[in-house]
Amino acid sequence: MKALIITAEQFEDSELFAPKEALEKAGFQVDIATPEKGHQFHGKHGGKVLGDLTLAEADPDAYDLLLLPGGKAPASLRHDEHAQHIVKAFFKADKPVAAICHGPQILVSARVLEGRRATCYRSVANELRENGARYEDAEVVVDGKLVTSREPGDLPAFVREMLKAAGAA
Repeated sequence: MKALIITAEQFEDSELFAPKEALEKAGFQVDIATPEKGHQFHGKHGGKVLGDLTLAEADPDAYDLLLLPGGKAPASLRHDEHAQHIVKAFFKADKPVAAICHGPQILVSARVLEGRRATCYRSVANELRENGARYEDAEVVVDGKLVTSREPGDLPAFVREMLKAAGAA
């Protein structure tokens, strides 16, 4: 099983590292796609990741799960055509997509939330509603293969449901 994480500069550290570690413990190979391959990207709290591949190189067909951590990274990624292509391909193939905090901003830009139940960081809630999502203020919302959460405090529930959606729990 393979998981793909999409991120960029100023990701929320815990929202990337905790799910990544859980996926690896569950036997997933985890790759990180970023705007630049080999460039070191920094989290809001000092964490660092290297992109394994660029967003353009990432083949959605090669992965079983997509993870969209929050922080400031989604704001810079949401209008990236490759990031949107990846998201749309996962939804079209009905594969699990897990997005937390500001991560759903990428889903909004890819226009995949119409009629879907979802949650996010409170400052993004109106944007979800305005784009057709049925926003719920809950620690985790599962709508089919879509798993969303609000913030780092929701990580235990988010990780649990993400693993269930991927068939790993």
